[in-house]
Amino acid sequence: MTLPLKPPIKPQLAKPQDELPEGEGWCYEPKLDGFRTIVFVDGDSHMLQSRNGRPMDRYFPELRFPPGRYVLDGELIIPDGEAEDFEALQNRIHPAASRVQMLAEQTPARFVAFDLLAHDDTVTLDQELAARRGLLEQVVADPVILIDQTADRKRAERWLQEREGVVAKVDDAPYRPGERVGMVKVRRQRTIDAVAIGWRERKAGGAVASLILALYDKDGELRHVGHTSGFTAKRARELLDVVRPLETGEHGEPGPNRWTGERETAWHSLRPELVCEVQIEHTSGGRIRHGAKLLRFRDDKLPSECLVDQIDR
Repeated sequence: MTLPLKPPIKPQLAKPQDELPEGEGWCYEPKLDGFRTIVFVDGDSHMLQSRNGRPMDRYFPELRFPPGRYVLDGELIIPDGEAEDFEALQNRIHPAASRVQMLAEQTPARFVAFDLLAHDDTVTLDQELAARRGLLEQVVADPVILIDQTADRKRAERWLQEREGVVAKVDDAPYRPGERVGMVKVRRQRTIDAVAIGWRERKAGGAVASLILALYDKDGELRHVGHTSGFTAKRARELLDVVRPLETGEHGEPGPNRWTGERETAWHSLRPELVCEVQIEHTSGGRIRHGAKLLRFRDDKLPSECLVDQIDR
């Protein structure tokens, strides 16, 4: 490639914080649920680079980019209505070329661009974000999607309620590869009520490692949707007194963790009587991604009221 920037390039990162920044000089974009990707386009050819600098092209043969000479920063997604299907995207990373091709046809990915790092022979990293955005709008064309951007904080607040979160950027900031400067991210956080149907013990024993969570579907069946963990040592010991009286004597089967690929241990089954209010960030494929944070137990709510539409909506 004859581009002025060569792979690998580390993407600029966002610093997490709890609230949207206020004041002049900020612009906002919806946070997407996909794979951060840098794209190098030279003529009619292109190369996809993951956040960690690895090539991604073999997994996404369906992607096309307008011809030219430029480098984009953005996100690979699989659209799912107004959201993104992260589970379907994860399934695209498969060693078998035949399966990759099949999934490319069944669940095609799209690329959403949110920054321009080089154009023709010019490296744009030191230009202000507002200037890079102007060039980006000239470069991006179908089938590439241009990320929504606004200076309206109220619109960003709506995104924070409806999307995965919001990324806020300083509009006169340069692009700094690998650094957490000039950008912050605020994740959407919400609470749901779920039923504890099991628990896992800590490897050292004598404490609860996690509670297995479920929700009732429209047919009245319990659907396993995730877990809550991350308890302090004291709280993990105290939870034994909560879960042991509810044990059924049965065990849930161990299986692969869908996010890490590691093998999970069997869990102790519980009668579905314990309602947990938990805080969650992401859902995908009808499940809670990552662990939920246990806030409290709800004696005032019936387990049958813990419905799956809390995460399906």
